[in-house]
Amino acid sequence: MARVEGVHWWWTARRSIIDTMIARMGLPQGAQILEGGCGTGGNLAMLARHGSVHAFEPDAGARALALQHGNQADVRAGSLPDDVSVADGSMHLVALFDVLEHIDDDHRALARLRRCLRPRGQLLLTVPAAPWLWSSHDVVLHHRRRYTLASAIAVVRAAGFSIRYASHANALLLPIAVAERTHAAIFKRAPRPAALPPAPVNRLLRRVFAAECRFHAHARARLPYGLSIIIWAERGP
Repeated sequence: MARVEGVHWWWTARRSIIDTMIARMGLPQGAQILEGGCGTGGNLAMLARHGSVHAFEPDAGARALALQHGNQADVRAGSLPDDVSVADGSMHLVALFDVLEHIDDDHRALARLRRCLRPRGQLLLTVPAAPWLWSSHDVVLHHRRRYTLASAIAVVRAAGFSIRYASHANALLLPIAVAERTHAAIFKRAPRPAALPPAPVNRLLRRVFAAECRFHAHARARLPYGLSIIIWAERGP
């Protein structure tokens, strides 16, 4: 993943959408930002444009790579829901990007992250959508679940957050994903989630996915379907 997440269409386009969403929040200068499950650190430089970044990651190898290109980010060992060495009430924003689906007790994980936030602190998360799309792709990625928009909103609310914005994302490429995974199932082809397509295809897919940035930057309406879900939520006072 570390080798391709800086150029692969999915990671780069998702990063653009996340960047756009954070810009909507009006975070204060010097905002304290926490990324849970930062992996190899592909989002840290982007997050650093919005504040002072802290992160945790359970995998030692991924954490070492995150430290190499995490700018000034404070990257530590940690995992959800119990091993989070962040002071309660210290963060303006908690970010969780395609992590929650890996955790058995997603409610406890979100409740723990809520404690890290200041009053009126923000949560931004992405998760895979469409349980009907479950395939060997999810098994390889060690997912526990995919979410419907309703189930994702429900678990966020149950953890004590109010929803500011919730929508599907990566809508235009859903038909391609369905076709690709159906083809893989029929022909027993092993999934390769991090495989980098040819450069022209990669550029095209990135542009299609990233084209949603304007929608998520301004619209209040939800995209009715998509490969992913994005939620912006707020801790109460």
